[in-house]
Amino acid sequence: MSSDGIISDISIELSLSPKQVSAVAALLAEGATIPFIARYRQERTGGLDEEKLRDIRDKLEYATLLNDRKATILGSIREQDKLTDELEKEILACKSLKLLEDLYLPFKPKRKTRASVAREKGLEPLAEMIWQEESVDGSPEAAAIDFIDQEKGVKSAEEALQGARDICAEWINEEVDVRNGIRTQIQRHGILKVVKSGKPDEKETYREYYEFNGRLSYVKPHQVLAINRGEREGILSVHLEILEDKALERMERYLITNSSSVFTTHLVMAIRDSYKRLLFPALEREARKELTETADEHAIQTFAENLRNLLLQPPLASRTVMGIDPGYRTGCKVAVVDGTGKYLEGTTIFPTPPQKKIRESMDVLNKLIDNHGVTLIAIGNGTGSRETELVVAELIGARQSTANGADLHYLIVNEAGASVYSASPLARQEFPDLDAAMRGNISIARRVQDPLAELVKIDPKSIGVGLYQHDVNQANLSRKLDDVVESCVNNVGVNLNSASSPLLTYVSGLSRNVAEKIIACRNQSGPFRNRQELKKVSGLGDFRFQQAAGFLRIPDSQQPLDNTAIHPESYDAAQKLCESIGVDSHKISESATLLPLKFRNLDLVSTAEKLGIGVPTLELIIENLQKPGRDPRESLPKPLLRQEILSMSDLRESQELEGTVRNVVDFGAFIDIGVKQDGLLHISKMSSNKRVTNPHEVISVGDIVRVRILSVDEQRGRISLGMADGSHKLADGNAPTAP
Repeated sequence: MSSDGIISDISIELSLSPKQVSAVAALLAEGATIPFIARYRQERTGGLDEEKLRDIRDKLEYATLLNDRKATILGSIREQDKLTDELEKEILACKSLKLLEDLYLPFKPKRKTRASVAREKGLEPLAEMIWQEESVDGSPEAAAIDFIDQEKGVKSAEEALQGARDICAEWINEEVDVRNGIRTQIQRHGILKVVKSGKPDEKETYREYYEFNGRLSYVKPHQVLAINRGEREGILSVHLEILEDKALERMERYLITNSSSVFTTHLVMAIRDSYKRLLFPALEREARKELTETADEHAIQTFAENLRNLLLQPPLASRTVMGIDPGYRTGCKVAVVDGTGKYLEGTTIFPTPPQKKIRESMDVLNKLIDNHGVTLIAIGNGTGSRETELVVAELIGARQSTANGADLHYLIVNEAGASVYSASPLARQEFPDLDAAMRGNISIARRVQDPLAELVKIDPKSIGVGLYQHDVNQANLSRKLDDVVESCVNNVGVNLNSASSPLLTYVSGLSRNVAEKIIACRNQSGPFRNRQELKKVSGLGDFRFQQAAGFLRIPDSQQPLDNTAIHPESYDAAQKLCESIGVDSHKISESATLLPLKFRNLDLVSTAEKLGIGVPTLELIIENLQKPGRDPRESLPKPLLRQEILSMSDLRESQELEGTVRNVVDFGAFIDIGVKQDGLLHISKMSSNKRVTNPHEVISVGDIVRVRILSVDEQRGRISLGMADGSHKLADGNAPTAP
């Protein structure tokens, strides 16, 4: 397909203008990144956001893959000297890989099959007689006698007819219309049937699927992934069912054109054999593969949304934080980091079994708190977390009456991925003299101060806010999560003089190699004084500078615009705008409170024309002049901080509490309400006045919500929650005490 045809198809599919799609395609071909295009090329794209840009990118890549496959298939069929003009037109007009492979199936080189063996025995002419249905006189056996050949292994007329039917069965399997008919029946009426197999399910993980029947179109993504896992573990047996008689009747109606033929009975036999041996098994595998792909896509999207919300949690910057990584036998690792994340001091305490040195541990913690001015304690949620939390809560309670005790709080931190970071080359490079456990603990403390800056050091798949993330297509998952991290990093912006190499790697236009060179240059020559100095970094030419500069911040630059999202290519326009309203562009921080009044009655269209820029660029300049150095995360609710502790035995039905959303999945959300076990807010309990079909429309990872206890099962460690009446997200989650 021509490039114009591809652009046209994508524009129709995504409801965009061909001009928009063409502009995006050109920018991507030039090497521009999605964040750069979304922010700084809105005039060319018509204001498309990152989501639409990535949709276009993915469609363009699919079109390229499809065209490459078409070229390969055409070449293969041409080599076989079987390419007709009509077939070539069909292939070139094909818009899906599935249909393309159906067209190629009759010409695809095959391993040895029953049909290929029959052809070697010279039985294809007899198969043609059955297929054509022209003979109305005589008998099939009489026609088959001529094909008996002892040397070729055809010993009887029945063997000849059997071989001929094998060839017909393969032809039937390759009929595009027949395949599409059964495919449609499977999609509309297929039933996924699951039963318990012989292998024991000791924890009864898959109990709800022991006798599961579900219409294919109604089975939920999380059910598909659970069933697939149970099947892989040998606990579940799965197969697909449709009305076989109806399928065979449809096939016979399509394929039998002359019921008077003496070969009709044999054609019917070939149809039934083809359906059971070739067609249905292949389409069952295809249907389950597509079901899994759809479930994968949904799970990946869910993971991506959760990851985005986690990465964009507001930082608790400038706090001195004590991180505690709980444990039993080896004790709890303790690390203190200052407001910039610098490691100050660390040790090991033993407040948990078997040693349970609670008084000694509290003395150590008190000393560290006093020595370093700790105001926040971050406790990892792993093994020993509950016992450690009890000690910390008691310590905070005891300090309440002291002068500096009222400002001390704690929170539980999801430590997923901390161990991955602690064993990484980056962690060893950052803290070469510390053991892995202490490095992981520092990560726990730092991810409270700035979740984004710390979590980018960890493989996104290890962060733990997904569902069945290890079961889905790993390549697709990695790409989606990388897109999310890239989007978050560039949306927030990066301090060029403090960012780590992993954080810089996600900045638009920068590679890992260039990020490391930036760090090396910074270490050798000192902090960057302005954005232009980036160009002295080896490997960072004009194009990379263009892509990256707007996302990098230099708070102490002599050029205040270097601490905004205004791109250097727009500095002249920004300065002229400031001059036109009587503001010194080098003192925008001092004038920020006056700027809203200055811009209130500004005619955007005429001003943009005078400045020689587009309206979107002008709007970006105005926004950033008013809020230089703004972190978009600042407006979000702060994490819920606690000073007291609850246990499951403290919980009562109808009791209302505030909690933090830890994970959002298809069937609800898991909420940290300050006890060891997260509670489940089921999707059916998310609203009292409307039916919720997508939890993400109501709630997000990191939200502070007010919930009501519905039931508590201490034995099974389960807490059922409902949304408190009239409550959804709380505007400010920075609660100083536990409910």
